Order: sequence, then C-alpha cells, then structure tokens
Amino acid sequence: MKRLIFYVGALLVTAFAAQTAEPVFSDCFVPKTDGFKSIRIPSVVVTKKGTILAFAEGRAANADQAQNKIILKRSTDNGATWLAVQTVHDDGANSLNNPTAIVERETGRVLLMYQRIPGHLKEHSKETATGYDGANVYRNFLTTSDDDGATWSKPLDITSTTKRPTLATTIASGPGIAIQLEHGANKGRIIFPFNEGPFGVWNNYAVYSDDRGATWAMGENVPGALVDVAKGGKRSQINEVQVAELSDGSVLLNSRQFAGTKVRKKSISHDGGKTWSSVEDVPELRDPSCMASILRYSFGENGAKNLLLYSGPDSLKRDNGTVYASSDDGKTWPVKRVLRKESFAYSVLTRLPNGDVGCLFEADNYGRIVFARFGVEWVLDGK
Repeated sequence: MKRLIFYVGALLVTAFAAQTAEPVFSDCFVPKTDGFKSIRIPSVVVTKKGTILAFAEGRAANADQAQNKIILKRSTDNGATWLAVQTVHDDGANSLNNPTAIVERETGRVLLMYQRIPGHLKEHSKETATGYDGANVYRNFLTTSDDDGATWSKPLDITSTTKRPTLATTIASGPGIAIQLEHGANKGRIIFPFNEGPFGVWNNYAVYSDDRGATWAMGENVPGALVDVAKGGKRSQINEVQVAELSDGSVLLNSRQFAGTKVRKKSISHDGGKTWSSVEDVPELRDPSCMASILRYSFGENGAKNLLLYSGPDSLKRDNGTVYASSDDGKTWPVKRVLRKESFAYSVLTRLPNGDVGCLFEADNYGRIVFARFGVEWVLDGK
C-alpha cells in the first residue's frame, strides 16, 4: 500500500511539474533555411486530429508587399518538430497577406482567409480602388483543407461578400485566427476579424458565416475609431485585430493601437459581430503598435477555469513578450508571465490537445518564427 501511495503521489508531482515547467521553444520558420528572404505574419491552429498548422507569408524581400506567398508548416508531435515548408498559394508578382485560420468544430475543415494586393500597389498607395472591379482592387480569398493541411482547395474569391462596395480600399483579415462561437443565440457562427482602409483611417469589423463557411456576411464598423491628431484631421486608434468569445456568447474585440494611448483597444459585440460598442482603452495591456493575440482557453464549466489568455509585447518596443491571463472575461488582466524578454513581435496563441498552450511568435527582429509550448499553470503562477 505504501508503494502504491508513493507511486500515485509521484505521478501527481510529475504531472504538476510538467504543467509548471519552463516553456519549450522550437524554430518553426527560418527564412534562409525555408527559401525566402523574409518570413512574417504568423497564424496557428490545431486540427481535430491534433496536427498543428503554422501559416505565414513567405516574402521575396524585407517588405510588407514583396510577392508574398502563403506558406505552411505542419507538426504532428505537438510542435517539437516541423515538416517541410508547403506553399498554399503563390500568385506571382501579386502579394498575398494576412493569413487568418480556423478549424470548423463539427467537420474539422480548416478555413484560411488572406488578401491579394496587386503587384504594382503597396498598402499606402493612393491608387488603391474601392469596389470589386479593376486592376487596383484588394481581393479577399478563402481556401480550405479537409486532410489536416496536406492539400488545399482552389482559392475562392469572396471579396464581394466581405468588403464594402464604397469607401473601403485596403482590407485585412486578422492576422492570426478566427473563432467559432460555442454559446448563445449565435452558437456555431464563424467570425473572422477584419480591418479596412483607407490607410491610416482604419475601421474594424467582423466577417461571419452561419453555414460553416459556405456563405459570408459582414457586420458594421466599430464606432469611435477616429481621434483628432496634430494639425487637424483624424487618425484611427485601431488596426490589426483579433476576437475572443466571452462567457455569455458575446464577442470581445482586441485591436492594435494605431493612435491615442499606447495600450490595446477593445470593443464588445452582443449580437455575434453585427454591431459593436465604442472603442475603449485596455490600460493593463501596453502596446507599441504591434499585432497581438487573444485566446479563449476555457469556459467556467465542468470545473474548468473561466480563462482568457493574451500575448503581446509588454513594452513600448517589440520586445518583452508576455502572456497574460484574465478570469473575468477581459475586464482585468491581473496575472502575467514573461515568455521572452528579447525581440518579440507578432504572436498567435492556440490550445494544444494535451491542454498546454502554444504561442507562435516572431523573434530576433523578424529573423525567425518560433513556437513555444507551456502549461497554462505556468502562466497562472505569474505575478
């Protein structure tokens, strides 16, 4: 009996130690090794079979529009190692940007959205056109996979149902991940967070589907986006954006700050992304103007914690990458843990099959994209 008690006790200690152990890091994308001048803009999801899919932009130069391809790496061992790089979409001289992914809960289908910027344009180009026709139009694409990311469907142009016919010039999904609601009147709805231009006058909105991605609609813009700037004129507070579900099925939007106080911006939707509350500051989450991640880790059901996680630079520079935890649906963020003190830019969180957390992030001044694995208890042990 003493041996049995000792054995069970040892198992519990081992399990707890595994949860609270220091994070484990592995290189996912390395530009020179993977055949690109630059690789940026991570997205990561986990399939129903447990395969981790890491997406990014493979760039021909160190620029946001540089004949970018949408690329992918897959891991079948919880992110310890990664298979060879795959090209999901190559559009020649045109630039493909802002990979944003989700795994549909019932079918396991992987949905990936991204945008095509004509090769002769940049994000700030004044020639960028509104509407759906012509050579100067940003376009939105959807591709899907039913075999854990091994193969992908022919990209479908869904611009007309996801971009406004007037005013909007640039459009960008995420980047990062989309969500599928688990509670409330809109249970099952897939929501992709978007921002639209003109450049500097950004608006956030939701693109959503109630039929598992067969058709798409879009909600209203988040109000209160614009603030006064020096010499008159207006500039948007918000830009790259992520969303997470709250306990009651509402949706929390968390956006990169583009003007105003150097903290994250938030808004809430009570109707599944159709309408939003006015933009507010999130004082606890510093932001040097950098894409960041928010993840619904668990709901407060069946003994689990009501837990939201956030990752981003806790700094006025792109460093000191920190993971935060909230147990009150993002009203406060009292717990945080530094994941990496050095260079830390764009990041995306995901929940792994064993309950650990994965964080795919840009490191070393965009010199590589790294995958970190850690137990949620490691975060909760923070101050």
